[in-house]
Amino acid sequence: MAILNYLFIALLFVLLPAVVLWLCRRFPWLDKLGPIMILYGLGILIGNIGWHPEEMPIVQDIATSATIPLAIPMMLFACRFTLNEASLQLRVCVSGFLAAFLAIAVGYLLFGKHLSEGAAIGGIMSGMYTGGMVNAAALQQIFSVEEEAYVIMCSYDIVISFLYLVFLVSVGYKFFRWLYGERSSTELTAEDRAELERQIAEQKRNPYAGLWSKEGLTELAKIVGVTLMLVTISALATLPFPAEWFMVIFILVLSTLGVVCSFFKPIRALGRSFDIGMYLIYIFSIAMASMADFSTLDLANGANQIAFLCIAVFGSLILHALFCRLMRVDADSMAVSSVAFINSPPFVPMMVVVMKNKGALIVGLGAGIVGYALGNHFGVVMAKFLEMIG
Repeated sequence: MAILNYLFIALLFVLLPAVVLWLCRRFPWLDKLGPIMILYGLGILIGNIGWHPEEMPIVQDIATSATIPLAIPMMLFACRFTLNEASLQLRVCVSGFLAAFLAIAVGYLLFGKHLSEGAAIGGIMSGMYTGGMVNAAALQQIFSVEEEAYVIMCSYDIVISFLYLVFLVSVGYKFFRWLYGERSSTELTAEDRAELERQIAEQKRNPYAGLWSKEGLTELAKIVGVTLMLVTISALATLPFPAEWFMVIFILVLSTLGVVCSFFKPIRALGRSFDIGMYLIYIFSIAMASMADFSTLDLANGANQIAFLCIAVFGSLILHALFCRLMRVDADSMAVSSVAFINSPPFVPMMVVVMKNKGALIVGLGAGIVGYALGNHFGVVMAKFLEMIG
């Protein structure tokens, strides 16, 4: 029975994205909503219908842990890099960390200081909203915050971060494009219109068509082979470092190798790499969302915690947008880096797909990598700072 449960849950996570993608191509109104949000909604439904076989957490952990290391290099293979990215990367990172610092400090003064271990919670949030859950978990160990308080905070975070993501992928990025004045009102020439229609048609095509042909399988084998090689090298590169540095070193090396490989023509020629990586992101999305357990939310006694988190998340977004505008960062780079900071790097590719701007992938992943590397240090400093001002 256990084996059947493992198999059923795994097939659910693997096959539901294919069903959703088919439905999105079949029904335009679903396509406007987007497969990411549909899968996130389905994942939350799966996690809260009362069906919790003991095999579920194991499959969830494997699905969320295995898909990202495979997806990141695959999606990087198709990227193009220029020296101009370094300046842009620096600006979005300075903006993101400064925005988190100010938003969390204000949230702490208003609500966080009324919480038990409020400064430590603020430190954990600082690492979580510049790096990710890996930083939050590490900081929880550093501060020895009670496990119950930490789990409740994470449960609230899943809901609030989901609402943030819903806003950003539905109307948020369009609003910021409008606010930044990045919509062109220039009349299109006939040639430009034809090219635009060609690109739209290209985006609507099924990127997985022909994948199971002989040619498609050969390309898939090459993509998976190169990716597994990079994952192995990256894992080996972590051996000289302490175990707590595994994720930071692993992601840094893996992303760097993915960038390096993108400069080789034979790898750039693997045209399906981005879409295969994206399918892994779809699997990650539904598996991650299924971890949200609404039964743990204590709305009556958690008002201060919820308010603290809301100010941290949405305050960071507003301040990041303001600082990026002052630093002359484009709207898409602002939005994708905000997702990297608030939701962590695994969510960057889905934001890139929603915006239909593959060029923003490097900025987003780069911001997330910096967050992974500095999030723990930032969290410790913030906790000490919050203790001082509280």
